[in-house]
Amino acid sequence: MDRSSYKLYHKHDELHDSRAMLETYFSENPDMPFKNLLILTLEKMHNVFSMGHITGKILIDISGGPLIHYLYSACEFFQEIILMRTNEQCIMEIMKWHDDRTGAFSWGHTTAHVTDLEGRSDECEDKEMKLKSAITHVVKFDTESESLTDLIGVPQADCVITFLLLDLVCKDQEDYMRNLRKILTLLKPGGHLIIFGSLNTSYYTVGEHRFHVFTCNENFVKEALVAEGLTVLQCEVSPMKSESHLTDYDGFLLITACKQK
Repeated sequence: MDRSSYKLYHKHDELHDSRAMLETYFSENPDMPFKNLLILTLEKMHNVFSMGHITGKILIDISGGPLIHYLYSACEFFQEIILMRTNEQCIMEIMKWHDDRTGAFSWGHTTAHVTDLEGRSDECEDKEMKLKSAITHVVKFDTESESLTDLIGVPQADCVITFLLLDLVCKDQEDYMRNLRKILTLLKPGGHLIIFGSLNTSYYTVGEHRFHVFTCNENFVKEALVAEGLTVLQCEVSPMKSESHLTDYDGFLLITACKQK
């Protein structure tokens, strides 16, 4: 398929079915082809936070999709979590889960895995409640806005997580740098940035539509962070070539970095 025909996550949000995304890539269905990726994410984030050096009062999660599973480990180390999303449908899906509404997507399979990693497998319900209590705001932002902090009036954070967002909204390297700089305005000097992204990916599928993904590798991401004055603390590449026609990733990347100024 011609890449020019791919939809853009933040431009064609009316075509991006948030529930279909969850059911396709993040469900507990035993036949779900991305189960290993889901587990990998939970384990990587558990490892990052269990080291104990990324902590503070405020964490901002500026990510793609109606996703929250990677925050179960983070909620043990931050008092307040602010979620930022570009898509109104994603926000509605998150709020259904947060407010325990009928028909909300169940993240119980991920809660169970995280509490097992923490050696507290009997505390799934407590973990769920702790994350929901920590999430104080879920706000919409526009990727075209010049200043994310001015737009919604959020304070700078001790930690910023961006999960797949840069992959989904960036068209090219220049666009990546522009969006990275805006994300960094959300982070305090001395604060930590955590990036989780795909490698050498060009598309993913939701429903009948293929959506664009910015194609990059770990060297580009590391060099981008260094160019913006960050110190890269950790860079882990997990080769996991997709075996599904729904997407074409070669692997996934986890990077933690510290903002120097």
